[in-house]
Amino acid sequence: MDIRLAIIGGTGVYNPQMLDRLETFEVDTRYGKALLSSGIYRGEKVAFLARHGTTHCTPPHKINYRANIAALVKLGITQVVGTAAVGSLNDKMPPGAMVLLEQFLDFTKAREGTFFDGGEAGVVHTDFTQPYCQNLNSQLLSAAERTGLELLQGGVYVCTEGPRFETPAEIKMYKLLGGDLVGMTNVPEAVLAREAGLCYSTVALSTNFAAGISPTVLTHHEVLDVMAENIEKVRTLLMELIPSVSKNRSCSCEALGSKILI
Repeated sequence: MDIRLAIIGGTGVYNPQMLDRLETFEVDTRYGKALLSSGIYRGEKVAFLARHGTTHCTPPHKINYRANIAALVKLGITQVVGTAAVGSLNDKMPPGAMVLLEQFLDFTKAREGTFFDGGEAGVVHTDFTQPYCQNLNSQLLSAAERTGLELLQGGVYVCTEGPRFETPAEIKMYKLLGGDLVGMTNVPEAVLAREAGLCYSTVALSTNFAAGISPTVLTHHEVLDVMAENIEKVRTLLMELIPSVSKNRSCSCEALGSKILI
């Protein structure tokens, strides 16, 4: 049975137990190995990848994003939904809100951010007018409507290097630049997915107000607590999407991507 859809689980989303006939395996790529699981949900085979590892042992700046995306390509996967825990800069996206990303601002510094480093890989300049798959976003919105969940639209994600949290001055700057949410993992994941021609969307879960907005000092424990309280909403959304995800890719993602070396 072919796998068309993969879920990349972020902070607090490690457990693929909603899937039957679960198996775990490694995929070897030219960028390194990626550990994945696969299973069946309502007749659809789905892959699951824990972005930080199954025990949250890999910090955001050390994740092998290229190996993860290359592994999905090697498996023949065409559609990917990522989840992400984020801090909020926008009072309309408070803790507990689920937000569908629309744009990103990249403030990462030292990551392998492309498959195209010249040489054998070539030089490719990929269009990012719409960083996330509009067709997959529409399917996620429809799934949310069917389940009665609120899924906010239009989120602008600010990606920082981490692993430290941001200063209040940085948050003030990001907000002035139009950022709504801040996290540490969506870039280069979204970039690599587009370069590879995958349909890619991210559902962000707001876990806290960012530094300088929140009245309290931020802790990773706080993030995990809010994720634990709200993770069922994310699971419900994904479980509704899986059996209904379109077999036809009526978007430009594949055309905008290029052949990558795996």
